Amino acid sequence: MWRVKSLDAILATAQKKSLHRSLGAFQLTLLGVGAIIGTGIFVLTAAASQKAGPGMMISFVIAGAVCAVAALCYSELASMAPVSGSAYTYTYAVMGELLAWMVGWALILEYAVAASAVSVGWSGYVLGLIENALHFDWPDMLQAGPAWTMNGFVPTPDFSAGVVNIPAIVVALAVTMLLMIGTTESARVNALLVVVKVAALTVFVVLTLPILQTGNFSPFAPNGWFGPENTTGMGIVGAAASIFFAYVGFDAVSTAAEETKNPQRNVPIGLIGSLAICTVFYLMVAVGAVGAIGAQPVVGADGSAVQPGSAAFIAACQLAENADRLVCSNEALAHVLREINFPAVGNALGIAAMLALPSVILMMIYGQTRIFFVMARDGLLPEAFSRVHPKWKTPHIVTLFTGVAVAIAAALFPVGQLADISNSGTLFAFFMVSLAVLMLRVKDPKRHRPFRMPLVWIIAPISAAGCAFLFWNLPFDAKMVLPIWGGIGLVVYLLYGIRKSHVGRGMFDVPELDPDAPPGPVPPMPGAPSPTDDGRGHH
Repeated sequence: MWRVKSLDAILATAQKKSLHRSLGAFQLTLLGVGAIIGTGIFVLTAAASQKAGPGMMISFVIAGAVCAVAALCYSELASMAPVSGSAYTYTYAVMGELLAWMVGWALILEYAVAASAVSVGWSGYVLGLIENALHFDWPDMLQAGPAWTMNGFVPTPDFSAGVVNIPAIVVALAVTMLLMIGTTESARVNALLVVVKVAALTVFVVLTLPILQTGNFSPFAPNGWFGPENTTGMGIVGAAASIFFAYVGFDAVSTAAEETKNPQRNVPIGLIGSLAICTVFYLMVAVGAVGAIGAQPVVGADGSAVQPGSAAFIAACQLAENADRLVCSNEALAHVLREINFPAVGNALGIAAMLALPSVILMMIYGQTRIFFVMARDGLLPEAFSRVHPKWKTPHIVTLFTGVAVAIAAALFPVGQLADISNSGTLFAFFMVSLAVLMLRVKDPKRHRPFRMPLVWIIAPISAAGCAFLFWNLPFDAKMVLPIWGGIGLVVYLLYGIRKSHVGRGMFDVPELDPDAPPGPVPPMPGAPSPTDDGRGHH
């Protein structure tokens, strides 16, 4: 269970097939901004308001700070091993197979559940456009999944607010089909979508800041820092744990380390620069939304604080006096613009979100299939997951499997709960990466690090503690998903992965293949050196 897959084996292909270093700090920063801005700011602003009220502005800063230190840890490992597999690959090289499996299993919560959350966010904006621009009343039962409550450890659905989210299913399956047949977004289209997203947020800020009313900022923290007594995941810190979802995507910068000129300088500039730009944007959007129409949370029938997406929250939002509240909107930013008499601009922002968010879904599902693909190629999952379609040249089986799972989750769960569940997997993976950086500094201090993190014995522990702190402040049901999901994963590993592992069977696969190339392990001669070994242990 503790066997490692050496960095030398992982790096063999990267050394043979090095990429051209062409990216500078500016390009990396734009790459990060494009990857980060997505459902978090367009949709979760409402959920954060319900948890923290106007205090969600501090929540954005807390989440951004934790992301910044985690990003530095991620970058050192990504620059050393710029290959597929993300935190799973790094953990395999440092901590061994069992923990690598648990990280890979947790990354399913990050990528697949995040794709579901973005699908639900996209659905909210599309339905808002249909109802406000086309004046068509979409059936309530088909625009949202049920509200879920925990009856002990058993999730119980409440179908009073909805049964199934049809638009979320449509977009998830449409993106899955695109990925299966090999249609990928070009750099030009992606750059255009970045411009669309940034322009939409800029217009929102320009229209809302001049009319803000200071009275809307009071009370600033109606639920305090940690929420009322006997509640979890509420208050400013609870909102920070949820809004962490708005920053996920910065790892696109760290995984581009191999293509970066002077990575020691440009990778941290790209990471911290993109996080800083997005944090400032998010703060201005939050100030604009709060100042324009207010962001006070709704309360349950008994006057108590209620979680966004819960049955009590949905009941409160169905009351006539709460219908226009920011916290009750499924398309928060477009809703604000309509409330301040810019309905046409609100519809235009809805169109911008509708165009831009599918690219985020595509990136999330693609990332998930790559994790599955690498785990299957290591023998820890069935080989069918690493099969490549003869015509489309894509891992079609795992893509279809992932897409259907994403569509089911999007159909049945609200965006806030999906984001919190996704965060639980992400925070666990980032926590393990923070530890891996320290362990590798001890185990292999002389290895070349294209990006060497400064103050590693201060920043990495802060990163690990920050991830643990945010995880602890997630809602109870989101926290419980991770150990239950991890327990299921452990059973799968003990029944299948531990016996089928290629490393355990002495088989070393090429660690980084294009999806176009059919995977296949190559058994080496017993005791043979790695392909780049010069016979003295040097590479």
